[in-house]
Amino acid sequence: MNTARPAPSADTIAAPATAPGQGGIGIVRLSGPATPAIAAAILGTLPAARRAILGAFRDAGGQAIDRGLALFFPAPHSFTGEDVLELHGHGGPVVMDLLLRRALELGARLARPGEFSERAFLNGKLDLAQAEAVADLIGSGSEAAARAALRSLSGEFSRRVRDIVDDLVALRVEIEAAIDFPEEEIDFLADTRLGERCAALTEALTDLRQRTRQGCLLHDGLCLALVGRPNAGKSSLLNALVGRDSAIVSRIAGTTRDLIREQIHLGGLPLHLVDTAGLRTAGDEIESEGLRRTRRAMAEADRILVVIDDRLDAAEAPGLLAELPPDRAFTLVRNKIDLSGRAPGAIAAEAAARAEYAVSALTGAGLDDLRRHLQDCVGFHPAAEGDFSARRRHLTAIERAAAELDSALDELGRRNGELAAESLRRAQQDLGEITGEFTSDDLLGRIFSSFCIGK
Repeated sequence: MNTARPAPSADTIAAPATAPGQGGIGIVRLSGPATPAIAAAILGTLPAARRAILGAFRDAGGQAIDRGLALFFPAPHSFTGEDVLELHGHGGPVVMDLLLRRALELGARLARPGEFSERAFLNGKLDLAQAEAVADLIGSGSEAAARAALRSLSGEFSRRVRDIVDDLVALRVEIEAAIDFPEEEIDFLADTRLGERCAALTEALTDLRQRTRQGCLLHDGLCLALVGRPNAGKSSLLNALVGRDSAIVSRIAGTTRDLIREQIHLGGLPLHLVDTAGLRTAGDEIESEGLRRTRRAMAEADRILVVIDDRLDAAEAPGLLAELPPDRAFTLVRNKIDLSGRAPGAIAAEAAARAEYAVSALTGAGLDDLRRHLQDCVGFHPAAEGDFSARRRHLTAIERAAAELDSALDELGRRNGELAAESLRRAQQDLGEITGEFTSDDLLGRIFSSFCIGK
């Protein structure tokens, strides 16, 4: 683990900052020490700091490539903390390619995915959680996710983490001071306030963990696999949840042979739906492959929706449930109640491992209850003021830190100051991974390689 950020590259990088394709405006962005010289070569002059100028963008022969606006942001007052140039031209792919090639001819190199944000982190303009929030804001699939990502980008998540770290460090310093002065007659480790402060830290971390879990749901969502016997109505349920005819529906058994994937949002919760082939004895090689993919989808899903025809004997359910992965939570969905006559809604509304709902994919009866259940079973609530975006790695780091705090509290109870201080040190390091105070080059590579080019 590094306790200092690696030095940024001395290269000058360039990339389109707008999406590929045609548009009214296209932007090429540069960052690095050669930016002023490249700007002067393309524009004929270096623009004044943070002041847009209108001019021609010229090639090596002095011919105009395009005409548009140029903005220069001198270091350190820029997104990356380096000299940055933005060329705002017309958004055609040919024009963008000509501008980019001209920048490369003048000494820039093509930026890697996420390299602008990586440089912002390495130059101290953003911490790691804020840098990840940039990608989350760009990729947000709902208004709730966008607002949460913006709060993380503004530093709200990082401030909460740092407040806990500051209190943790203060407690650690006091414990280590007591260890360093054993000749004092007073047993500082016997002070109950140390344990109370450690317990208060645990409580603060519990609240942060809950908010982080909510943020992870906004970012990652919930993956649901729809499984059942042929003609149970899995595809009809998928279409009803999605709101359009995504899957083919037919009375012919085994219509669905491959996986059908759709994504929707339930009050801000991204829901990844996977319709699967019906579970039965395979009749041919293609169906065997479909069943193999069904079982893989069940193993990868966060939760399984087991769909059965409510008209059939209830004895079918145990045999079907026996085919599920033993460690996977599921909801039993009794479909076709428009034909069976059962009342819609919850039958066994246990939100944890198992629940049972009666619905009609044809009429929509009971679907609102099912939707609310899917939110409740993961503890999701519509994003409110104060929620922030987060990722699975953040939640993992917080859970590790919480375990270390529990250990520190136990050691304080036994008057083992050295072990308590060591647990607090490890908790500090775990939390430091969130903001990048403690990190590894490998982790940085994985994070920023997932960003788009030009950001």
